[in-house]
Amino acid sequence: MELKIIDKTDDEMHLEIKGETHTLLNMLKSALLDDTRVQIATYDMKHVSISDPVLFVKTDGTDPIEVVKDALKSLVSQCDEFISVFTSAVNA
Repeated sequence: MELKIIDKTDDEMHLEIKGETHTLLNMLKSALLDDTRVQIATYDMKHVSISDPVLFVKTDGTDPIEVVKDALKSLVSQCDEFISVFTSAVNA
């Protein structure tokens, strides 16, 4: 995976995420939209096999880099919780 910030202002960012597909981008977009600081979170992928997705985030003025970091931390926490619950279920 490679990341490239295409464009960034105080409240907006376009981030190219090379090598990823809808799977990660949909989860990230959903996590971003759960954040009240986020006004817009979307991504564009021209074609899954020949283009890389570009994530667009617009915030209420909060640094979009911090907002994306927080969304990623939330996803990691959700995955950790799932692993714990799943492990308990299969060991029961």
